[in-house]
Amino acid sequence: MKFNKLSKTLLGALAAGMLATSALAADTTLKLGHLANEDNPWHKASVKFGDELKRLTDGRIEVEVYPNESLGKEIDLINGMQLGTVDMTITGESLQNWAPMAALLAVPYGYKSIEHMDEVASGEIGDKIKQQIIEKVQIRPIAYFARGPRDLTSNRPIKSPDDLNGLKMRVPNVPLFVDVWKALGANPGPMAFSEVFTSLQNGTIEAQENPLALIRSANFNEVQKYVNLTDHVRSWIYLTIAESTWNKLSEADQNAVMEAAKTAQAYERELFNASMKDDREYLESKGMTFVEVDGAAFQAKAKDAVLANVNDEIKPIVEGLFAQ
Repeated sequence: MKFNKLSKTLLGALAAGMLATSALAADTTLKLGHLANEDNPWHKASVKFGDELKRLTDGRIEVEVYPNESLGKEIDLINGMQLGTVDMTITGESLQNWAPMAALLAVPYGYKSIEHMDEVASGEIGDKIKQQIIEKVQIRPIAYFARGPRDLTSNRPIKSPDDLNGLKMRVPNVPLFVDVWKALGANPGPMAFSEVFTSLQNGTIEAQENPLALIRSANFNEVQKYVNLTDHVRSWIYLTIAESTWNKLSEADQNAVMEAAKTAQAYERELFNASMKDDREYLESKGMTFVEVDGAAFQAKAKDAVLANVNDEIKPIVEGLFAQ
């Protein structure tokens, strides 16, 4: 009798231990790598996503966030997600290497305002982009974050394309950017970002274009007087999960991932709006003047160059965006 009682106790303890072990094994840790630093809203929103997902799954799913390319560069992370060695990343128009519709994330003059961009990103066109990314890249967009619009800095105010008049400016090494600024009347040339400050300082170039956050962090206020609010590229970027990781999750956990992503997206937008306001105030305090421009004139003059640079699959959509 005592033996039986002891056996039951031992068996019970053993069963409890096995249950605890299986519960432990069921825990999932997702690795999320991205290129931004710890102060960036994308990073803070990623951490928020992890906190929310942990809460919603009672601690069963944790997210480890790796900023500053510490888990790999953007393309490496996408490749890792396809191979099943990375779970998540933040990525955008780079996905057009696989999914042509991803080029729509950053079409010059495609989006007249952040509201217009939101309408597209969260609407029918956004759904088509996401579907193609899932099918062709095997990664799944679960939320999107806004990116600061790109603006032109210079040492004279630029209110319309006529004011450009051969302005020597740096652009990234993207043929579309070069062609658009040529069409607008500037004299653009590709240059490494690390060389821009010195080139502005010594007069090799007269202007450059970037979002406010980069204008601030690069101290361009020391060598440029004006921020011309061209807002020529409005764009968004996706928080994504590998399709192989997604398929391993139960339906309840997939729902939890989407719920956490929704919270992260709203949180990122709050941070984004605050940072845009803060960056403008900072640059104004350092002596930069913000110039309102004739956006419609810029858009009309850029249109043909944009359409000449997009592929046939997305050209009708881009034409539709310009017509709005």
